Amino acid sequence: MEDPAESLLPRRYQEEVFAKAQAGNIIAALNTGSGKTLISLLLIRWISTLEASKGKVIIFLVPKVVLVEQQGNFIAQNTPLRVIKLHGVLDIDLTDRAQWKKRFDNHDVLVMTAQIFLNILTHSLWSISRVSLMIFDECHHARKNHPYNGIMREYFQIPTTACRPKIFGMTASPIWNTKDPIGSLATLEANMDSKVVGVHAHLDELHKHSPKPVEIIKEYPSPEKSYTNFPSPMLWDYLQVFGKHIWDELEIPWSALETRYYSTFHNLGPYAASFFLHAELGWHILRIHDSYLDNAQSVDRAAEMGLPSQVQLKSPPADFWQIQQIYVDFEELLFMEAPLASMQAVPCPLSLTWCTPKIRTLVELLLRYYRPGFQGIIFVEQRQIATCLAQILPMIPELEGLLRCGALMGQGVNIDGIEKPTPAGHKNTVESFRRGDIDLLIATSVAEEGLDFPACDLVIRFDPLAHMVGYVQSRGRARNKTSIFIVMIQKDDNAHLTRYQTLKTAEPEVNKIYQSRHASDDGSSEDNLEGDEIGPDNLAERERYVVESTGAVLTYDNSISLLNRLCSLIPRDPFTPQHVPKYLGDFQATIVLPSNIPLSSDDLTFTGPLRHSKKEARRAAAFMAVKRLHELEVFDDFLLPVSGSKKTEDADGCPITDVSQVPVMLDVLVHDPWTTGRSLWIHSVHINNQPVAGLVTGTRLPPVDVVCGKPVYTRPGRPMVFESEEDESHKRRLMLEFTRLSIWLRITARPFASPTSLFLVPLTASCEVDFDAMELLVAGPRGYPDWSVINEDDFDNLIIMNTNQFGRPYLLHNICNDLTPLSKPLPGSREDGHQSYYEYFIQKWTGRKWTARVPTGGPLVEVHMLPRSYNGSYALHSEAASIADVVQTAPNGLVVPRDSCQWFAMSSDVRKAYEILPALSRRISDIYRAHRARFELGLPPIRDNLLVEALTLPCADMGFSNQRLETLGDAVLKLCTTVHLYNKFPHRHEGQLSILRSSSISNYFLLARAKDVGLEMYVTSEHYNIHTWRYLESVDQSLNPSADRHALRRYPRRSLQDCMEAIIGASFLTGGIPMALRTGTSLGLSFGGSIPWPIRYSRPPVACTVTQYFLDLEDRLGYTFHRPELLVEAVTHPSMCSTSGGTPYQRLEFLGDSLLDLVVLDYLYKKFPDATSHQLSLPKAKAVCSPSLAFLAVRRLNLHRILLVNRTDLTEAIESYAPLLQSTTGKEIVERGWKYDPPKALSDVFESIMGAILVDSAYNYDKAAAVVEHAMEDILSALSPSIAWDPVSALRRWIAQAGCSKLSIEKKKRLRNGIERDGVAVLIHGMIIVGPIVAASQSVSKFIASERALTLLRDSDRAHPLLQLCDCQKTRIKGEAIAPTKNGIVGLQAAYFTELEDTEDDSEVVTPELDFIADAVIRQ
Repeated sequence: MEDPAESLLPRRYQEEVFAKAQAGNIIAALNTGSGKTLISLLLIRWISTLEASKGKVIIFLVPKVVLVEQQGNFIAQNTPLRVIKLHGVLDIDLTDRAQWKKRFDNHDVLVMTAQIFLNILTHSLWSISRVSLMIFDECHHARKNHPYNGIMREYFQIPTTACRPKIFGMTASPIWNTKDPIGSLATLEANMDSKVVGVHAHLDELHKHSPKPVEIIKEYPSPEKSYTNFPSPMLWDYLQVFGKHIWDELEIPWSALETRYYSTFHNLGPYAASFFLHAELGWHILRIHDSYLDNAQSVDRAAEMGLPSQVQLKSPPADFWQIQQIYVDFEELLFMEAPLASMQAVPCPLSLTWCTPKIRTLVELLLRYYRPGFQGIIFVEQRQIATCLAQILPMIPELEGLLRCGALMGQGVNIDGIEKPTPAGHKNTVESFRRGDIDLLIATSVAEEGLDFPACDLVIRFDPLAHMVGYVQSRGRARNKTSIFIVMIQKDDNAHLTRYQTLKTAEPEVNKIYQSRHASDDGSSEDNLEGDEIGPDNLAERERYVVESTGAVLTYDNSISLLNRLCSLIPRDPFTPQHVPKYLGDFQATIVLPSNIPLSSDDLTFTGPLRHSKKEARRAAAFMAVKRLHELEVFDDFLLPVSGSKKTEDADGCPITDVSQVPVMLDVLVHDPWTTGRSLWIHSVHINNQPVAGLVTGTRLPPVDVVCGKPVYTRPGRPMVFESEEDESHKRRLMLEFTRLSIWLRITARPFASPTSLFLVPLTASCEVDFDAMELLVAGPRGYPDWSVINEDDFDNLIIMNTNQFGRPYLLHNICNDLTPLSKPLPGSREDGHQSYYEYFIQKWTGRKWTARVPTGGPLVEVHMLPRSYNGSYALHSEAASIADVVQTAPNGLVVPRDSCQWFAMSSDVRKAYEILPALSRRISDIYRAHRARFELGLPPIRDNLLVEALTLPCADMGFSNQRLETLGDAVLKLCTTVHLYNKFPHRHEGQLSILRSSSISNYFLLARAKDVGLEMYVTSEHYNIHTWRYLESVDQSLNPSADRHALRRYPRRSLQDCMEAIIGASFLTGGIPMALRTGTSLGLSFGGSIPWPIRYSRPPVACTVTQYFLDLEDRLGYTFHRPELLVEAVTHPSMCSTSGGTPYQRLEFLGDSLLDLVVLDYLYKKFPDATSHQLSLPKAKAVCSPSLAFLAVRRLNLHRILLVNRTDLTEAIESYAPLLQSTTGKEIVERGWKYDPPKALSDVFESIMGAILVDSAYNYDKAAAVVEHAMEDILSALSPSIAWDPVSALRRWIAQAGCSKLSIEKKKRLRNGIERDGVAVLIHGMIIVGPIVAASQSVSKFIASERALTLLRDSDRAHPLLQLCDCQKTRIKGEAIAPTKNGIVGLQAAYFTELEDTEDDSEVVTPELDFIADAVIRQ
């Protein structure tokens, strides 16, 4: 970019070009610095006001990342439009369509690199028809296969001209080929659908504000053949003694170094060449040292723990140390002070005799044209030339103190054609040059165009000019009136001189061509798209494929990048090289895709048609491949690699309800059977097989049984019949009053006035409602004082209350006719010590507001306390512990005066019925909801108790909840989903399947499906309160003729997801995988239907004989395979496929992972029926982890002997770890598996073998599970719910219990021998207490650091002083903490110095802050 005008007021020549841009598509061909960007700004402002631009965006395209920021900032600062800047550095996700829509909807101008916009068009994220203006900065790049040209080809696919956006191109040099300027110009115009225009009417003004510099040719002598003054032998000579095999072993690209060395020597001389070689060599030496020390550190840490390291410690070859010594010896020659491989070292003075004549001439030019405030640019071709020149020019004594130099190089592009980020140093260089902190910039072609630099006083072309664009663009940097543009040409280099003279002579002629080309054109002619750079034959043969449903476009231009993107997403481990397509052939290309893409061999190889060039042949073959892969659904309809399910659809294409607005807490009307509607049903209640009462409600209840200390059950209901409305009204009122009084008497101890939604009534011997008995109780709501009707038959049956303790029920045990209130208490009784019972009662019952009423006559009665009914919970299973008898005998007996008591007309049967009513009514509610859920959701016959458990939330406080089933159901859900996805998508690799599975078992998906089926209406969440009777209803509800009842409940949204998984778990326990499939299908999960797997997925009926290679494995497994090819796949590491083809084990590993999860959890669930959800999850995690599975792979199955691998380093790592795994035990692995870090391939192959067994058995889960349990016996036998936590979890729990919330475990650098390493440290309140610890892996480092921290904190004699400064709430550490006593302080001091000793031994960092804090604590 050139400098915009000093004022935003356009000059007349800019208005002239702007007017032409308004009239049609144009390319503004104006010199650098003439203000083309201001013209684009005028055009943006104008077009954004047009009615036709509504709903459309403006696209500003640039060829370089750095220009995105520059141009975007300029537009944003000078327009009110909403501007967004996009480039590859932002890591833009092309799959996030919602985010892209938001970007386009919320912005008016999008400034971006061309490749991003081409990707947007390719994947139909936006269309050109929705663009009002496209601006192409440096549009001369619109040729061949540049993204500019790809964008314009899509532009031409819009048939209606009116629907196309306006085009505005900007360039200082529209012509590349000076030999055919007209043809070159015509090609650019055709490609851009625009006319190249210049300034006609205001040339004088243009020349005034955009002057041309003085051009000078400066010849320099040829390079000298030898430099006798330079010390010999040179660094290069010393290094020549080492053979190519040494450099290859050290992974130093010697051939490339050699080429750049000779180029530097030829251009700059022996010192600069040695300088370059020394810096490159130093970088490689540092890299080798770094790698060796890393490996040594890993080996040391592994040795400390008694483990083998995955990394083989190999010393560099002996020649390396000689090379390093040579490097060190040459530091004194090249630098006064020189840290290893530093390009910022302090240089020694540089004699010009050590430089080429070309450098000497350059120095003369700089001295001649240097002025105060000087700024200049030297253009070179190669990056190392720029770097070396920037370093050595200040070292030349003649230039010392005059120049501040900086180097600027290009960026390159990645596999998608997107430019890589600008190095941070380069960005600083650009800013420094703009500010004037650097006055001489040595740059490659990156500085020729686009970048906003100030006008330079001096521009020197150090290397030969290649084309017109380079000539015009670099000269444009010298645009001051006194600027000098110098072209350096070697003496007698006639070819270079001729080329320059041709460019200089041709430029005015070329300018005349495009300035006069359309002077009289009315703009009505149509240009031809086809240029001559790709070739008309190639263009004519090109195809184009448009996905009809989305508009995504496949072309020859984007086909290769689409394949590259697909291959880059294939999962791989550190031992597998990057997956790339292979191209074979020349003018007829064949593409071979990586075999890790799960396709048939026919669909991995594509041979394209004959083409006129090799590159075009590759594009044609890639086009065929992408088109076929789209048909196979490897690419989706947006031509993006299928990576997962859509947010709006599940894996089967069914829509997913949007639940993003569902509140965290749900207010739900759940099904509830309790109502007293117009029709009433009576259900007999039986205790110990005897009818004791009738349960009356407006709903016909299901018969239930419940364990309440005794077996209790109900019979099916029968309708109640009344003689008349008056009779019904009277009896309803009687049942209501009886029920309310009985609930108060036996359950709540609190009266209430609301109608109950159920009646529990006495029965006659014929099981009819005993209304007479109810009348008797209701007639005496405060009891009866007449004891004449009471006899021995009422003992232990009759409820009585003491007037002085009204509301506290007792059970009559005996009438003591030999004792009266005036009797002396018996020795040893609770009343002993008083003169009489009367005195005791008066003293005991008299209060501030109550005077005890104690008769002096009449007998005493012996009573038992009769507690209220319990909280309504019940045991789900008959083997659960019985509930204790509610009748309790007081110590030493309990006596009260008979005549101060009243008795209640409630039979023993009714009393017992009311005592179990809370549990019974709760059980009925649970069964009612479970039955309705089964019927209305279409669930299979899941056992009642399991379904009740699945629908019960922990907040119900029932003694059981769905958490255990949820843990099991999660594993069932994962396996059922995995099997379906594995078979439905045979052409998707492990990474794609993993994303699909994650989406199909996510909480969001489960919540959506739960809401779809209305699961929230069947959930039990209410907590029973003994003092509040919940089965109540309003008068309106009691008269509602509908027996269907709902109750308002509130519980967390997350509960629905748990219930979904718990129901799946309940179905699995009832009927295995077949019933789980039926249940999942009813709930809308991605299970692939309810057809059992063995029927859905068949296999050969007869087992096949495997090769000798696998016989031992079959014996160890106790399983015979039917499909031997599955075994081959299961043991094939991806590294083997990259060289010899075949299918890797990753898909089977994906399947086996889910199988192991379920088998282990099912085993734990059944073995430990009392274990909580957390007590199941922890041992499961210990069993299904990399160390445990690697142990089984080696010790149990000997898989390390048959694993097919094609990586030496992986083979060595496995061989070194196998002996350790063979010598350890399952118990050791389970308890301390965190300290093991075996190669992941060992655990992967174990999972893949288990996955192969599941497939080979025709997905017979029971058979596969039996094999898995057999193979995992050593690990499973060591599992228990009380298994110890890993050190990280244990540390976090200990810190939390101590009341501190400021624990963090972080990556930290550790310095040893001047080298930094990544380690892990434990910090409390930001202070390091342990670490950084460096181990074989970050994971192991974290565990070691946590273990040491926990040991330190638990030791009462070594408590860390940082804990004394914890300012969290509840900071006092209980139990294991040290009290702040004198002895405690001494202990802290000892702990501190002990920690220093430990730190010294382990090279752990001790911060100055730690010293300060320790001193402060000791001073206290």
